[in-house]
Order: sequence, then structure tokens, then C-alpha cells
Amino acid sequence: MADPESALSRATSRRRSSRAASVDVVPDDAFQAVLLAAQSGAQWACTNLWVDHAPAVMAFLRARGSHEPEDLTSEVFLAVFDGLDRFHGDAAAFRTFVFTIAYRRLVDELRRRSKRGHHVEWDDELDERRSPSAEQAAIDQLADASTRALLEGLPPDQRDVMVLRIIGDLTVDQVADVLGKRQGAVKALQRRALESLRKKFSGGRTPGASSGDSRE
Repeated sequence: MADPESALSRATSRRRSSRAASVDVVPDDAFQAVLLAAQSGAQWACTNLWVDHAPAVMAFLRARGSHEPEDLTSEVFLAVFDGLDRFHGDAAAFRTFVFTIAYRRLVDELRRRSKRGHHVEWDDELDERRSPSAEQAAIDQLADASTRALLEGLPPDQRDVMVLRIIGDLTVDQVADVLGKRQGAVKALQRRALESLRKKFSGGRTPGASSGDSRE
């Protein structure tokens, strides 16, 4: 099995290639056209924004232990659409905007559940009504269920960074914005998470060389 840092490198590379095929073909002015239409209340534009971002949001919420990821995704996008008039930026900024709302809603859910003393185990089963997606492919790059379970063994701040980077496909800068942390802090959390995962994953074998993934 490849070590987790290599898995992260492969996952981010694969996601960048996937987005090159789907996003680079559509220039940012096309996103702006969709955004302006959505801000004007066009249903087709809101649907486009949902289709482009909801699968990744749901995968992130599911991976971080949301008890009802579908319902929470709906709540996230209600908030997104309510806040469209206040949003200004490009496609990357919009993805950060969406995941910031998703993260805050997730924190609220986990806090409520903690007060009730309710615990939910990791659930890696995706909604069968969804077709296979880039999000699932990214999860698969982590190897197998035992590796994914290792993410659950990380401290919450490290786990947030890793899930946002791999499943959310966010850059270090975007993760910093979502979590309200400095870029250096996010990089340090990722570095510590990868080191911890390599040690657990390899069972004592010498970890691979650093991938040097500094995608901004």
C-alpha cells in the first residue's frame, strides 16, 4: 500500500486533472454569467450551482460524520442561495464561500449532537441514488476502509484539514479561509496529519519522501 502522503499527492493531482477537463474548458466568465443569473433568481442557474458543488459538500459532510448529510447539504445551499446577493468573487472564491457555510453548519450539528451525547460511527456508504463522482474517486485514492478509518483517528483540527483538502478539493489558502486559520497553520496541521498517518499506515516501515505538495 502507498503511504498516505503519496495518496494525498495522487488524489490532488487526479482532482486537478479532473477539474482541468471540466472547469478549464469553462472560463470564469461563464461562472460569472451563471452567478449573475442565480443572483437574479434564475432557477436554472441555481440548479447549475447545486449540481456543480452539492456532491462535494455532501461527501465532505458525510466524511466528517454528519448524521444527515443530505438534509444538511440542503440547509447549506439554502444559506448559500440566501447569501448570493452578498457574494462577489470568482469560481474559486465561490467554492470557498460554499464550504465555509458547510463547515459552520457541520460544527453546529456536531455541537448539538455532543450536547445530546449522541455518537455516529464513520459511514463510508454513499447515497446509491448518486452516480460515481470525483469525490468518491478521491476517497478511493486513500486506499481502503482501514485507511479512511485512520483519518477518524486524527485530532479534529488535522482531520478537518485533510478532509477539506482531499474530499473538498480545496487549496491550502481555501482551507485556511474556511477554518479561519492562517495558511502556515493549515500547512503545519497537514504536515503533522501526514506524518501521523504514515507512521500508522506503514506499520513501522520507512515513510516515503515528502511529496512537497504546496498547492496554493
